[in-house]
Amino acid sequence: MINELLKAFPTGVAAFTATNLDDIVILMLFFSQVNALFRRRHIVAGQYLGFGALVLATLPSFFGGALFPRPWIGLLGLVPIAIGAARLLNSNSEESDDEQPNEPSENGWFASFFSPQTYSVAAVTFANGGDNVGIYVPLFASATWESLLVILATFFSMVGVWCYAAYQLTRVSAIADSLTRYGNQLVPFVLVGLGVLILIDSHTLEDRGLTVIALVLSSMGLIHLMRTVRVPTFSETEHNEI
Repeated sequence: MINELLKAFPTGVAAFTATNLDDIVILMLFFSQVNALFRRRHIVAGQYLGFGALVLATLPSFFGGALFPRPWIGLLGLVPIAIGAARLLNSNSEESDDEQPNEPSENGWFASFFSPQTYSVAAVTFANGGDNVGIYVPLFASATWESLLVILATFFSMVGVWCYAAYQLTRVSAIADSLTRYGNQLVPFVLVGLGVLILIDSHTLEDRGLTVIALVLSSMGLIHLMRTVRVPTFSETEHNEI
C-alpha cells in the first residue's frame, strides 16, 4: 500500500507535465495581457476551473463509465478558435476602449470565479485538454481510491506551480519585453492555431459528419461575431488619425 502511494506521486507529476507543457506558453501569453480589467487572479482561477472541469470529465473512467470518443472531444478546438477570432475582430474597438476610464474590477478571489475573464481562460484550458483526456482516462481507470487521491492532489498542486512558473518567466526582461510588444497581436493567432491543432490532433476533421458540424458551428460563430463587432465610424477614424 505504501509503495503504491509513493509511486502515485511521481506518476501524477509525470502525467501532468506530459499533458500540460504547452500550457506554460499559453499562461505566459495570458500573464502578458494583465491590465486593470484582466488580473492575475482571473488567470489562476480560470486555470483551476478549466483543469478541474477536465478532471471531472475524465473521472467517470475510474468508475468504468463510458466517455465521448476523442474525435467528438476534438470539437472543443472550436472554443479557442472562437476566442481568438473575437479578439482579432475586436482589436480596433479594444484600442479605442483603452482611452476610456477603466471600469471598477471585482474585489477578492471569490468574485474572480464568476468573471467573464476567468471563464475565457477556463475555456481555453479545457479546450486544450485533448491530451489530458487521453492520458487521464487510463490513468484513473487503473488507480485505487488511495492512489487516485494522491494523483488528484498532485495535479492541483502542479496547477499552482505552473501558474507561478509562467508568471515568473514573464518577469524575465527579454521575455517580458517581447510579450509586451507583440503579445496583443500574437494571442489571437496563437489561440486560433491552438484550436486548429486540437481539431487535427483529435482526428475530428477526418470524420465527414464532424467536419460538417465544425463548419456549421464556425460559420454561425463568425456571423455572430460580425454582427456584434464594433466597427469604428468614419468620424472616429478621422479623430484617431488627428
